[in-house]
Amino acid sequence: MTQPPTPTFLEPWHAQVFALTVHLNEAGHFDWPSWATQFGVTLQRHGLTKDLDGGDDYFNAWLETLEHLLAQSGMAGRAEALQMQHAWERAYLTTPHGQPVHL
Repeated sequence: MTQPPTPTFLEPWHAQVFALTVHLNEAGHFDWPSWATQFGVTLQRHGLTKDLDGGDDYFNAWLETLEHLLAQSGMAGRAEALQMQHAWERAYLTTPHGQPVHL
């Protein structure tokens, strides 16, 4: 019997942050070699030397790298990222279970 395909992303937010990064790259906000270099630095700083399986540790490092590049380019500073993070957290915590989260 054939096994079902393994999902590419383990969580929806993994796919969303990946897609956002690719979109920003394609829109010319940063080049992929710069992204890869910074992502490698982030992974090293976190000490992520184990085989990464695309789980939360990997995508938290991915998100951190994206936030760094956005701040570095002036597109979104750390304060703006924290405001958005807190807004999403408040929205998530006040949304009834099973309902979509809206800001």
